[in-house]
Amino acid sequence: MPTQILMPQLSPTMEEGKLAKWHVKEGDEVRSGDVLVEIETDKATMEVEAPDDGTIDKLLVAEGTEHVPVNYPIALLLTEDAGASSFETWPAAAPQDEDLRPHPEEAQSDRGEGALEPEQVMSKIAEQIRRNGRDDHASRVFASPLARRLARELGLELGMLNGSGPHGRIVKSDIERAAREAIRPAEPVEAEVMEAELAPPRQELVKRREPHEARGLSDAQVLALYEPGSYEIVPHDTMRRFIAERLTLSKRTIPHFYLAIDCTLDASLAARARLNGMAPQEGPRTFKLSLNDFIIKAMAMALQTVPAANATWTEQGLLRHRASDIAVAVALEGGGLHTPVIRDAEIKSLSEISNEMRDLAARARSKRLAPHEYQGGSTTISNLGMYGIDRFDAVINPPQASILAVGRAEKRPVVRDDALKIATMMSVTLSVDHRVIDGALGAELLAAFKAYIEDPVTMLV
Repeated sequence: MPTQILMPQLSPTMEEGKLAKWHVKEGDEVRSGDVLVEIETDKATMEVEAPDDGTIDKLLVAEGTEHVPVNYPIALLLTEDAGASSFETWPAAAPQDEDLRPHPEEAQSDRGEGALEPEQVMSKIAEQIRRNGRDDHASRVFASPLARRLARELGLELGMLNGSGPHGRIVKSDIERAAREAIRPAEPVEAEVMEAELAPPRQELVKRREPHEARGLSDAQVLALYEPGSYEIVPHDTMRRFIAERLTLSKRTIPHFYLAIDCTLDASLAARARLNGMAPQEGPRTFKLSLNDFIIKAMAMALQTVPAANATWTEQGLLRHRASDIAVAVALEGGGLHTPVIRDAEIKSLSEISNEMRDLAARARSKRLAPHEYQGGSTTISNLGMYGIDRFDAVINPPQASILAVGRAEKRPVVRDDALKIATMMSVTLSVDHRVIDGALGAELLAAFKAYIEDPVTMLV
């Protein structure tokens, strides 16, 4: 029976890939280690090598086919001990998979009449593997000659590794991955984590393998680290679970990077004092501006100045927002937060923003916001200045592409016109989604924000 070449798992998180280019054609003779195909993942394009010597019997997936799942058969390899191909004799019976059919313009035109589709091949391969699965096979270690040689050179025990090649065969990429992750034929990771004292090399091993496992400790493992009676369990409420899910999703799926800048606030503080002094003391038009109102307005204007940064990532394309809808993080008593949204903040006056924000914050703290009042938004502002925080990095609130972390306003010595002076300064850090906002674009957005907050008159025209 021919050996099946499977779509390899090129990274721990890979679930599917694109078959970018074949380096062989049907009938070609190959040797172990020869490059067969280029596979394109979300991170890179990588070459896949032949697991053994033989002849390419069939190419089952055409070049350019996308969304090919890991372990899906992409080709058949006839090895010296495999005998004649049984491809043409397998009966046709398999479910259809629309996503894996080659694009019409790339479909193979030389497939003979009555030949099987790739989906049918996969079904029959799986059937024959199940039929041929005997106990004597379970005790053997299947590995390509190249993989065996590399394992000997690196001191790795093949029996402790999982193969990603045909029939679970260990191939070169498995050896390289094992070497990178420092896999050893020892007790499981769970047991290593639970050891009270780890030697330095073992500590490094755990640190490297935890991300590969892509999961945290179980409740039982966590509780085992603490003495019974030394803690109490406070059940998660719905909001805490939601926040945990959203922030975990954000850090796992959004490529964050950070830009920071210092802003001079003296002009904004002076404008705030003057406007508050002019405000009516009572009536519907009364207001009391805060520095946060100026920050909201400055960010809204900055997004209009740099419209390419006012966007959201979707798989089909970027959503370019016309309005600047600014979400503001509001801490709740007892923990948790809400992010009510000021819609169309770029066209609202400072007094309108102030009064609307005061109303939204009050209803957020009492958990009386309607969904449309906290969903969506172009970006978020998280201000911890009132807690004495100088600067921090915030986590992006999906599906937004940025968040502005605001530190406290404080007097600092600065150099102006070659002289040392005192100015009121504020540090801000912009976290951005690198899929949407590149470094230069993020710098433009932060520079625009700085220009508006340092010269508030420009926000009024």
